[in-house]
Amino acid sequence: MRLRAVLPRAPGIRLRSALAAGAVVAVAAVLAGGVLLVIARGILLDNATRTAADRVSQVVAALRSGSPAALTAALNPGDPGRTVVQVVDRAGRVVAASPGAAGERPMSTSRPPPGRPARDPARLRMGRDSSFRVLAAGVETPGGRYTVLVAQSLDTLDEATRAIVAALLLGMPVLAVVVGVATFVFVGRTLRPVEAMTRRAATITATNLDARLPVPGSGDEIAALAATMNTMLDRIEAASAVQRRFVADASHELRSPLATIHANADLLSAARLDEPAGRSVTRIHRESTRLARLVDDLLLLARVDDAALRPRRAEVDLDDLVYAERDRVAEEHPELRVDGEVVPVRVIGDADQLHRVLRNLTDNAMRHARSRITISLGMSGGRAVIVVSNDGPAIGPEDREKIFDRFVRLDDSRARQEGGTGLGLSIAREIALLHDGTLTLDELPDQVAFRLALPVKE
Repeated sequence: MRLRAVLPRAPGIRLRSALAAGAVVAVAAVLAGGVLLVIARGILLDNATRTAADRVSQVVAALRSGSPAALTAALNPGDPGRTVVQVVDRAGRVVAASPGAAGERPMSTSRPPPGRPARDPARLRMGRDSSFRVLAAGVETPGGRYTVLVAQSLDTLDEATRAIVAALLLGMPVLAVVVGVATFVFVGRTLRPVEAMTRRAATITATNLDARLPVPGSGDEIAALAATMNTMLDRIEAASAVQRRFVADASHELRSPLATIHANADLLSAARLDEPAGRSVTRIHRESTRLARLVDDLLLLARVDDAALRPRRAEVDLDDLVYAERDRVAEEHPELRVDGEVVPVRVIGDADQLHRVLRNLTDNAMRHARSRITISLGMSGGRAVIVVSNDGPAIGPEDREKIFDRFVRLDDSRARQEGGTGLGLSIAREIALLHDGTLTLDELPDQVAFRLALPVKE
């Protein structure tokens, strides 16, 4: 049993957080820049309008006074490039203007009545790049009615607009990248304990349920998660220990009555019983043998789970084990053809346990073979390789790992007469792992082949 980490991988969270933070900052910067642009333009436009209105008031006062000197002073602004003034009579002629605007056509066609100034909604471009806001005001003088036109430059407004847009276009991507990178780094540091928890959780199996996840000292939600997971592991370990103890105790208790049943079945087999009773005795003998094998398998698995199964370390001639199994197959199933090339190979391990692996694989092959079994031994990649195959029904890709689970029997082998207990392959893999080896199922189109790889004697 392996506890798989259900937490998402930290780099994915880091990347998503960084992208989300960058996107949020980019959107916020665009919105803030838009608001700033609207506000700044409104303020600067109001300033230009007030400046033009002040100039209109000065020119109107000068016209009403009838003083040429006052009119000249009003028509000469301090910044001639930013403020332009014209005085237009009833006929639409420019009768007075600021320097640079004399002789020009009227800047606006607006002719408001006296006392009701008007604002020209359109911008004015006077043959230059600058744009102007134009204000018009009518004035009644002793010499007649005139219209005062004042154009105030909007260069400051346009420059501010360009500056804000440039800042958004250049600064927003930089800000988004900086925030994204900072978020990636900070989230990575925050999730570092989660990564440590994930690595530890990936190593926890049924053989080391006493391992626990590291609990960070931050006292935050991650520490609470680690503590909760460790509490769950405590419960799993306790439940697993109870289960293993029950299996071991039950298996031990079953051995004695099974031995008694088997012995009495042997005695009855030696007696001369009639045909129905003889068949019943044979059936009892066969089923007690099968049950005894199941009890032995359960005891072995219980020892594996408790890490109490320690293989002896001695030299083992694998070719002797292979030849012994080939002879057994030929004796028990003479109708099956046994093939396979055998190369002498010696490994370090437990001869009894390795023989059990080979026997389990061979029993599985005999149950499913139609006419041929292959048991071969060789070397590959510096390892001893035993391949046990048969020409029986193929195993689908979805079941190639499932068959190594405990008590798993595929549909084609569920019959009591043909199927095993569902523990043979699981035991074989556990023993292979104890010998630093591997047991896998090869993907062959015309046969089912189990491959046992073991390190050779150096």
